[in-house]
Amino acid sequence: MVHAAVASDTNEAEEIQEILRKAGIESELEPEVEADAIAVLVPESALEAAKDAIESGTDPDDLVAEP
Repeated sequence: MVHAAVASDTNEAEEIQEILRKAGIESELEPEVEADAIAVLVPESALEAAKDAIESGTDPDDLVAEP
């Protein structure tokens, strides 16, 4: 497993994990020892797809406005 993202708290980490789950990507959470953060880990083979999913899942430009 490799680092795909680092979240500042548990809620953010779980949101990222949910984005990855919806994209069909397995992930694990691991506390960062030296920082007050949580690492989001994915299989190395899914790293690029995970980064793409996180980027598109958190980009405000992807939000659909109400008519």
